[in-house]
Amino acid sequence: MTEKKVLIITYYWPPSGGSGVQRWLKLVKYLPQFGCKPYVFTPENPAFAIRDESLLKDVPPEAEVIKLPIWEPYDAFFKMSGWFGRKKSARPTDLVATAGPRSLFQKLSTWVRGNMLIPDPRIFWVRPAARHLHKYLKEHNIPTIITTGPPHSMHLIGRRLKRKNPNLTWIADFRDPWSEWGLLDSLMSGSFARNQHRRLERCVLKEADKVITVTPFYVRQFEHLGQRRVQLLTNGFDTDDFREVQVRPTENFVIRHVGIINEKNNPRPFMLAVKALMEEDAAFRERVRIEFTGEVHPQFRAFVTADPVLSSISLFMGNVPHKELMSLYGQSSLLLVVLTGYKDAEGYLPGKLFEYLATGLPVLGVGPEHGDAAVMLNATGAGAMIDDKNPAAIKAFILNVFKHWQQGELKAATGNGHLLYSRKELARSVAAMLEPGSENHK
Repeated sequence: MTEKKVLIITYYWPPSGGSGVQRWLKLVKYLPQFGCKPYVFTPENPAFAIRDESLLKDVPPEAEVIKLPIWEPYDAFFKMSGWFGRKKSARPTDLVATAGPRSLFQKLSTWVRGNMLIPDPRIFWVRPAARHLHKYLKEHNIPTIITTGPPHSMHLIGRRLKRKNPNLTWIADFRDPWSEWGLLDSLMSGSFARNQHRRLERCVLKEADKVITVTPFYVRQFEHLGQRRVQLLTNGFDTDDFREVQVRPTENFVIRHVGIINEKNNPRPFMLAVKALMEEDAAFRERVRIEFTGEVHPQFRAFVTADPVLSSISLFMGNVPHKELMSLYGQSSLLLVVLTGYKDAEGYLPGKLFEYLATGLPVLGVGPEHGDAAVMLNATGAGAMIDDKNPAAIKAFILNVFKHWQQGELKAATGNGHLLYSRKELARSVAAMLEPGSENHK
């Protein structure tokens, strides 16, 4: 069997942590099993906010990782922040708009980020990366590249390489929207900036040989924007991560949320439903605990801590290494996903939702009842999506799971449907895309 060489261009790679790194790290892990030789191109000195050394174990020995230094404007912003009396920060996320009152520096930096750094602050890496890779691809006889965004500057590297070598096969992978991304609202992007985003997006959609994205909703969205065929490649879970996960009875009924609570998604309706249920059911009140594993927006944390009832049952754990997260799944009773507040929430399938499926625990989603997440939960039997404006249904779902938990029943009524989302099976699909003559419709 002829080895299929492919180069993945990604900003996020271990020791970067968080959700952005998982998709292609796990696919690269399994691609060699399907006759593929993966190469990975990534910055040598990226400014990521979450670090997770434990993910390095998933980089397979067959993968060749190429790194090139990157210049990003964050250092300049941090120096400027001193002029405005702000303490220097090492977190790029500090430059993104947040809800509530903002300082003059926050307003300025957000406006600059949203209107001058298009499509994102990694734009300065595009030219040097393309120069470096043009030579590298020829020297190593690599016929296919995959660019994954955000940051969408990675796609512009692919565009340059494709224009230099039209025989190159270019697959553009969208983990999030581009011109329709809700983040542009938070970044105060004006009409000129939005037009630039749409122009660059159209170029990528037109010039890439194949376009893939993560949810059926985004497939339809990109097909409409690009007037071309777009393929679905969902996120998933790694079965290796869950081999030692054992869900066992716990002293308390632990509702766990994994991942970021930012200024967009809103868990308050869920929290108020829990508080109401505590008032109605004494046994539930004695046993319920809510644990937030990951970053939590300061305003939501303030909302919880200001309420004596909610603060007494809530724990904010911050970011944990992915390996440690596996242990925490085993100490959970009900898993929570909150889509309320996101733009186009009906098309959002967060990566953690696939890991939730792998645990076998029941899942409560708060958000659109007819979106992609709802379809997946219904199809697998893992749980349900419930509208945030229906607190009675939220309470009824929680109470039902709680009563099963009291009886020692810890698992959801799932079959084997979730196995379709294993990273290994998804890697098989990627390998099929790399076959010469595989379907290619623009």
